[in-house]
Amino acid sequence: MRAQTLRALLATLVAGTLTAGIASTATAAPPPTALASPGSASAAPATSPGGGPAAPDTRDIKERLLSIPGMSLIEEKPVSGYRYFVLAYRQPVDHRHPSRGSFTQRLTVLHKDTSRPTVMYTSGYNVSTSASRAEPTRLVDGNQVSVEYRYFSPSRPQPADWSKLDIWQAASDQHRLYRALKKVYGRNWLATGGSKGGMTATYYERYYPHDMDGVVAYVAPNDVDNAEDSAYDRFFERVGAKECRDALDAVQREALIRREPLEKKYADQAKAEGWSFGTVGTLDKAYEAVVLDLVWGFWQYSGEADCADVPDAGTVSDDDLYAYVDAISGWSFYTDQGLDPYTPYYYQAGTQLGAPSISLPHLKGLTRYGYQPPRNFVPRAIPMRFDRRAIPDVDHWVRHHARHMLFVYGENDPWGAERFRVGPGAKDAYVLTAPGANHGANIAGLAPGARELATARVLDWAGVDAGTQAAAPLARLDKAPAEEPRLRP
Repeated sequence: MRAQTLRALLATLVAGTLTAGIASTATAAPPPTALASPGSASAAPATSPGGGPAAPDTRDIKERLLSIPGMSLIEEKPVSGYRYFVLAYRQPVDHRHPSRGSFTQRLTVLHKDTSRPTVMYTSGYNVSTSASRAEPTRLVDGNQVSVEYRYFSPSRPQPADWSKLDIWQAASDQHRLYRALKKVYGRNWLATGGSKGGMTATYYERYYPHDMDGVVAYVAPNDVDNAEDSAYDRFFERVGAKECRDALDAVQREALIRREPLEKKYADQAKAEGWSFGTVGTLDKAYEAVVLDLVWGFWQYSGEADCADVPDAGTVSDDDLYAYVDAISGWSFYTDQGLDPYTPYYYQAGTQLGAPSISLPHLKGLTRYGYQPPRNFVPRAIPMRFDRRAIPDVDHWVRHHARHMLFVYGENDPWGAERFRVGPGAKDAYVLTAPGANHGANIAGLAPGARELATARVLDWAGVDAGTQAAAPLARLDKAPAEEPRLRP
């Protein structure tokens, strides 16, 4: 979004005129089946058998968590100021037919105090077992439950029925876990996540709109029409300075022009590292996929300050060109070893989520495969069929029924080219853009008026007094875990 448009949007938001209207509480979500899960979604206070208030549960928090049927302890780790547990929870493979098998879903609990609000966080991929705090957790000074997305190892049924990996089943995992934990953490709950995690938080809200008190979705793509991707082309025509765009395009072209010597380097590295290319098919396909990720990868995780580091395509050596592409895109990614952790993501991209396709006119005559579809990155033994109804349904619901939802995007993040939007049927829902930010955009990076608005809404949804101070910064807990996967084109 251009700077003047951004400023106009933020000014309008601060004035409150873009706050969505009252939403209907009706939902067309698939009917939840009766689940053998403990707890209740109700926030009503517990009562004793005689009808009076129940005595406070004074048991240690570990005992309370492990008293939940299906919950088991993997380990407890020391974290200053918190109790931190890595747990496992039994979930049905199919929430419509709970008796047809189960799997163990990994999660973590960063425990502050049962009197504080709780944030349910997911990256949409694996859960990190290193303690960290999402931004909403810091803002409300609360507890955090971090959930591994189904089918990401080790939270995968064995054998895996891949047809049960869809957004409704994953939302039902979160719903069932929330119901199990609500009796322990009885205050307000927020759902959050970034990138695929932001998508996950949104889908959860669509299917179970009465669970959470608010949702903060960061940099969440919204590919409503998988066959129409012109928004991405427009983004790459405008992002950053023209000099930077031209320099990146030239490097990308040069990497394809020098395909033969650079593929020789690639083959030598693959042999040394033990890489194979069975899933994508050939080293040549993997090579081109990495090169085509270059411009996208730069804007996703770099910024205009990094334009100075883009090499001169006319003078760069083969070694330096190979190293630069590796630093931005990663030569290991489209190997079998690199793709394996991402199999559930590419399966979902090819069955429900959609995936971008870019025209790349500056590479005309140099590409052999173009932007390859998700099918190329999933083993052929796993069947895939695209469901065109799922994401349009979510998009329609967000536009017309979103309530207590905040979407945060980065101005220079390519994933934000196709984003969620709220319409007149929504209530207390916002879409905000952080100027100059990439895929790491957050509330702290918003312009001052928008930042104050977003913070106030998050605190209100969490049931926290507006004058409450956020949790003190802690370097160890407030840095995103390095082992979490990142969204790929």
